[in-house]
Amino acid sequence: MIKNPVQLRIAKLAIWQQRLFMVCLCERMYPNFVYYCRLQQDGQSAVGYKKILDLIWESLLVENVKINFDLQLEKLELIIPILNEDSPYMVYPAIDACQALSEILHSYISGEIVEHSAKVSSISATTVAEFEMTRDNIELSEQEQSQLPSVIEEFDLQWDIFRLLSNENNEMIDLIKGLKEDIRSTKTSNIGVFLSD
Repeated sequence: MIKNPVQLRIAKLAIWQQRLFMVCLCERMYPNFVYYCRLQQDGQSAVGYKKILDLIWESLLVENVKINFDLQLEKLELIIPILNEDSPYMVYPAIDACQALSEILHSYISGEIVEHSAKVSSISATTVAEFEMTRDNIELSEQEQSQLPSVIEEFDLQWDIFRLLSNENNEMIDLIKGLKEDIRSTKTSNIGVFLSD
């Protein structure tokens, strides 16, 4: 897993801020999952992922909302793609998107947060690195992966999110709604998959 100092900084934030960081990254990975589902003509799984994402956003926006996160994890496990020798490449970013969403759900279930926010950060960066290596048909060490321009760009975006989260002038609800709207309106994933309607 690719590491970056942003993960240590995120760990010092409040729990809701760390969850917001994670859901932002999952929202950016969501188009990868949708693209894979469309290749498989499986619209239902894409809808299932989106429903879980929406519930996590709701948990951040609505105080004391009742959500059964164990049930959401069970639902997520049913839509995680199964890898086989005929799988298209996009199965890997789709699985990564599910793993990242699973990390958020586990953070709610266990009450632990730091380890999960670091993992989501690494998963997103690793998706980017593996996409580059596959496209260029090369193998790189973890250190070399972290120097790829696209991975640096990914971590720059994570730093941008961190700066917004740590800015005490940002009001919580406005910040959550603003980040959600910004990422959704971009409709572009961490590896450049554009989500057309």
